[in-house]
Amino acid sequence: MTIGVESPERELMEGRDVIRVLREDGSLDPEHDPGLSPDEVITIFRHMVLTRLIDERLVALQRQGRIGFHIGSVGEEAAVLGSAYAMREQDWLFPCYREFGAALMRGLPLGTFIDNMFGNANDTVKGRQMPDHYTSKKTRWLSISSPVGTQITQAVGLAWAAKLQKRDEAALVYFGDGATSSGEFHSGMNFAGVFRVPVVFFLRNNGWAISVPVERQTASRTFAEKGAAYGVPGVRVDGNDMFAVVSVTRRALADATRGDGPTLIEALTYRMGGHSTSDDPNRYRGQDMLEPWVDRDPIERLRRFLVQQGLWDKRQEEELNADVDRRFREAVTVSERTLPPPLETMFEDVYAEPPWHLVEQRAELLGGPRPRSHH
Repeated sequence: MTIGVESPERELMEGRDVIRVLREDGSLDPEHDPGLSPDEVITIFRHMVLTRLIDERLVALQRQGRIGFHIGSVGEEAAVLGSAYAMREQDWLFPCYREFGAALMRGLPLGTFIDNMFGNANDTVKGRQMPDHYTSKKTRWLSISSPVGTQITQAVGLAWAAKLQKRDEAALVYFGDGATSSGEFHSGMNFAGVFRVPVVFFLRNNGWAISVPVERQTASRTFAEKGAAYGVPGVRVDGNDMFAVVSVTRRALADATRGDGPTLIEALTYRMGGHSTSDDPNRYRGQDMLEPWVDRDPIERLRRFLVQQGLWDKRQEEELNADVDRRFREAVTVSERTLPPPLETMFEDVYAEPPWHLVEQRAELLGGPRPRSHH
């Protein structure tokens, strides 16, 4: 007897409760078709490709020793970009750490993102966090933090405040299957269910929590059904089907803003790479586990659809690749030449009015002997 959920692969192939829109023949299921215009589909596709290309280049930079760390989203682009596209401009997004593509689509400048990868003086978090831990208040993108699940209760808190203040805002929070074992998941779900908070819980079931497979994470059949314990409806979606992801997220957002409370979305996808550049997935999974997902690559599936519809061709693909490469190289050149954050910035952004002892310590720091380099 198998304990725990089925693998995302088997569930995508056999799961009757998994919402799909993009059919094998290239047509769209009218029951769940979100009705995107050709321009909208191309826009999302371009951002998915941009995300994949930047992922590849950041891994190369890390391997060259030019940045210290990167967490990619290869194979999960439809889940990330589709859900972010479904949200409105006034809504807030709470990432875990794989969603940089969504931040760029929301308006985070590429140069600002690359500044964070180098932790330089222009980094929005002033080099205080590791790479891929950025924030952007302008695009309503909350700061990433490494502890598992902390963003869940933070998103619920913001959405609860919006409801109390009668602001037309909602929150979408990203997390993985591993975060469902955290206390924050249970606290956030319970509070949101009781008070009908306008939040969308977006769980990417990508098969792994670093090296822990889904069958070791839970004994329930699905992750979506966990919402029932808190009075929160759960829905399962093909996370590699961009149209389906947009559709279920829009419906969840509509319910949230109407006052009907939260929804737990389980997006079935797969983490094609390692957990991060510090991880070697070959130590705990075989290459044969990736093979079934090659044909389900979300970018390839959407590319085939666009080509079939006469909306995309080789020339457009080459132009996009060249544009991304140019923009990335320019951003890296600037970021790499930018100096580190001044040491005294460690005293900023904590208190509105710095207390006397920090003022004194800052003065002592600036007046003391300095090393010849910033190290």
